Amino acid sequence: MEFAETITVTNLIFLAGLILFARWLLKTSLGRKALADSVPRRNNMPAYLPLVPLFIWFAAISLTASIGQKLFGDLQGWQNDFLDNFILCIGELTAIVIIIFLARVHFVRRLKGFGLNVKTIIKDFFAAFVNLLTVWPLITAAIILTMFFGELIWGREYQMQQHQQLKLITEYSQLPPRILIIVVAVVIAPLLEEMLFRGFFQTTIRSYLDAHRSSLVARVTGHGSRATNCWLAIAISSGLFTAIHANTGHWPALFVLGVCLGYAYEKSGSLFRPIFIHSLFNAVSIIATLNQ
Repeated sequence: MEFAETITVTNLIFLAGLILFARWLLKTSLGRKALADSVPRRNNMPAYLPLVPLFIWFAAISLTASIGQKLFGDLQGWQNDFLDNFILCIGELTAIVIIIFLARVHFVRRLKGFGLNVKTIIKDFFAAFVNLLTVWPLITAAIILTMFFGELIWGREYQMQQHQQLKLITEYSQLPPRILIIVVAVVIAPLLEEMLFRGFFQTTIRSYLDAHRSSLVARVTGHGSRATNCWLAIAISSGLFTAIHANTGHWPALFVLGVCLGYAYEKSGSLFRPIFIHSLFNAVSIIATLNQ
């Protein structure tokens, strides 16, 4: 009875994730066969194309911030942070529009070839729960290891810094900043980052590796299979996704999450699946922060 009382919902979620991950390992021969049937996304994107929306994203934020500073430079407190997040929102929405336009132009079957097929939304939404649950123990392990090595290197006073958006949502009780932060974190950021890093960067990298399978990949890995190209593209795009986040203490967990997102995209062929996983992860982080 005492043992049962010590079991929490978190423990059950972690256990369920371990079972699902173990099942995935057995089913895919430790992951070696996981992406053997992954279908390439046909496109005619030049190698530099993913940099275009990335540059527009940062340029739009910089321009909007400059205008906002001139018009509302005297704002203080939550109003100033609300303006910052509103500027971030405008920059991200601008980049999303550009990405959708470029995807329609450069992907065979246009947005469906890009992975945005509305017919798969319901299936991808429920599959996202399973995917996130499966990778949750790995994300937790990455956080624990980060804390362990952080304390080992910098002493027992080491603490992982809280994400800036999560910090703001606990600092302010006003609804406007909270609602905007939640919308950006749960809806807009997952849309932009998955379209950019999975849809554009990962696809471009995989297309390049597929085209040079017999030379480059064979020299690096010893063979040039389709699955190897997929995993290498996932790892590189996950590294880029991780590097844009300022807090280095979060990098190990974010890289693990990025691999999960990239795998979901390659396995399903749908961009909605990593978008939903990303959105659910951010939503869980917000809920956990507010509960604390």
